[in-house]
Amino acid sequence: MKSRLPVIVGFGGYNAAGRSSFHHGFRRTVIESLDEQARQETLTGLAVMTKLVRVVDGRYQSQDGEALSPADIERRYGTQILASTLVRRIEKQHLDPDAAHWHKSIAVGGEAGSLTFVSSRKQLPEPLPANWSVEELGGNDVRVTLHDSCEFKVDSYRALPVKSAGQLPTGFEPGELYNSRFHPRGLQMAVVGVTDALRATGVPWQTIVDHVAPDEIAVFAGSIMSQLDENGFGGLMQSRLKGHRVSSKQLALGLNTMPADFINAYVLGSVGTTGSVTGACATFLYNLQKGIEQINAGKARVVIVGNSEAPINAECIEGYGAMGALATEDGLRLIEGKDDVDFRRASRPFGENCGFTLSEACQFVVLMDDELALQLGADIHGAATDVFINADGFKKSISAPGPGNYLTVAKAVAAATQLVGIDAVRQRSFVHAHGSSTPANRVTESELLDRVAAAFAIDSWPVAAVKAFVGHSLATASGDQVISALGTFKYGIIPGIKTIDEVASDVHQQHLSISNVDRHDQRMDVCFINSKGFGGNNASAVVLAPHVVERMLRKRHGESAFSAYQQRREQTRANAQAYDEQATKGQLEVIYNFGNDLIDDTEIAIDDAQIKVPGFAQPLVYKKDDRYSDMLD
Repeated sequence: MKSRLPVIVGFGGYNAAGRSSFHHGFRRTVIESLDEQARQETLTGLAVMTKLVRVVDGRYQSQDGEALSPADIERRYGTQILASTLVRRIEKQHLDPDAAHWHKSIAVGGEAGSLTFVSSRKQLPEPLPANWSVEELGGNDVRVTLHDSCEFKVDSYRALPVKSAGQLPTGFEPGELYNSRFHPRGLQMAVVGVTDALRATGVPWQTIVDHVAPDEIAVFAGSIMSQLDENGFGGLMQSRLKGHRVSSKQLALGLNTMPADFINAYVLGSVGTTGSVTGACATFLYNLQKGIEQINAGKARVVIVGNSEAPINAECIEGYGAMGALATEDGLRLIEGKDDVDFRRASRPFGENCGFTLSEACQFVVLMDDELALQLGADIHGAATDVFINADGFKKSISAPGPGNYLTVAKAVAAATQLVGIDAVRQRSFVHAHGSSTPANRVTESELLDRVAAAFAIDSWPVAAVKAFVGHSLATASGDQVISALGTFKYGIIPGIKTIDEVASDVHQQHLSISNVDRHDQRMDVCFINSKGFGGNNASAVVLAPHVVERMLRKRHGESAFSAYQQRREQTRANAQAYDEQATKGQLEVIYNFGNDLIDDTEIAIDDAQIKVPGFAQPLVYKKDDRYSDMLD
């Protein structure tokens, strides 16, 4: 049996550029190159997200009730909207970068060798330090005398050297969109992000479920940093030191696999395969590889792949900063040669740079096998055919780049030449580089891309780097790249790296084309997604354009079947468009089913041929397994 083709039938999520579905986030990154209508549509959607504009009875209004047209919104709020998106100075809903909270240790002692103070008995430490004596004062109060110096930790504040990040649009709070009490921010983003991807398919989820067996749905999603705010591991680790109690939720909700668990339990109601593969900054592609393999092998017919990462907190900033990996205020000042720092240009792939910029994001794609997609009339935005993963071998530094990425990129290009032909790869392919914005990356990644291009006789290979706009979202980073690539397929625009004035002198580009302006009329057949992660986690993916996929499907399924599919697709596109119009007006219809439609274990029907699960139209039929038949009597 020929392998089933994993086609992308839906995508969505949120990052610093806004909502991903229907290419809204992509359009923000190329807004200078859009026509008036597309530009105003993008700005209008962002105006609603950032709460500058409200929607009443389907009409746009200012917060004081004045009716607004898209042109009015652009004229009045355009500059503010643009400033409220992409990489920018860290905003105070995350933390104050000029006054980050920490504890300072001070030694306290009295002038005569002792110090006395009054306190409540309940506040005394246990056990009492040996150099403390306590005198009862009546009621709950005691007089404490310290007979020697004692060290205390007191609240203090200091400026962070890193002051920029890729944040969700100002004013957009995912936790406000559903009953998110006690949910860490990363899980809030997972719920709203996967909802966006599912709604954008234009096919009701129940319709999809009714056409597949219960175990033919899979979810691969997670994060690499876990959930580090106070509702997750952050609160778990800090509670004792802050004198608070650990909650019953912090440990469970902090797990890095929890995005997949939340999606299964509260969004999909799935009983299929689930998991999360962690590969540092290449994690999205690691999970995409699992999705491709599941569909290729016929183990799943629908796969949700994605990640959600919320690392904009003092701990992550200080951790990556201690490695010298982040762009600091002083570093940017040195690069720009002036006192005033433009934090919007903090992320500078392949230019003069000093480190990467952390960001938050959630990105999801919905994969189907090609037969099911045609059967349901799903709209096809591309296909993910391969992800290649290789380690670096022996390393002297866990964070340093290594040779594994040469293997992944070369294998991806070789695979694509077999699919679309060498001419298409040479003339109609482009690379979405990892482009982390570190001095080491700009040299090593450009060199490997240049050498692979030379090996396959590719001249002027276009290179894009979406981190210039949205920063580095860690686990989700290659998801940002995939979503941007789909935008290029749709609009024929390869985003320029607009945060740099010119390509750095040490960047290898004999066979590469790196531009700081948008390139138009780029009809591309294939995109190579490249990702590099700490520890030697290298991954490169092959993503095909929708027009290439349609050509493949016509050949496999025949003109008659494809024509019938196109007719079914019309309704799907109408449904999807209706969602987009609602979402642009802030009606996101987040899916969160807490405690609904629970499966009664006693109602599961099991026999020797199949299992019937309540709520699923199709039975789970045991598959014939002849993998080891030649080894059996």
